[in-house]
Amino acid sequence: MIFVSGQVGFDPQGNIAGDFRQQTEQIFKNLDIALKAAGATFQDVVKMNIYVLDTSQLAVLREIRNRYVNTEKPPASTLVAVVALARPEFLLEIEVVAVLP
Repeated sequence: MIFVSGQVGFDPQGNIAGDFRQQTEQIFKNLDIALKAAGATFQDVVKMNIYVLDTSQLAVLREIRNRYVNTEKPPASTLVAVVALARPEFLLEIEVVAVLP
């Protein structure tokens, strides 16, 4: 089992991406890098926890998520609307659990 802790929209230089779409794109890139480093891919993800400040952005989140996960057999997912995350500029955070065969 691989547990990837909550990822936020930091790019490789440590800068936070701007808006919700940009942060979501960066988070999925970060998750992809972390999974690959452990020998996994999004196809191995069995659970995804998503924390968002603004639920009006869910269509953007789903659009980007669907480019990464198997939409025919998506991982179990939990989405929680929160009042705040660790830093005020964070708009969402995503953690995943993957299982290798």
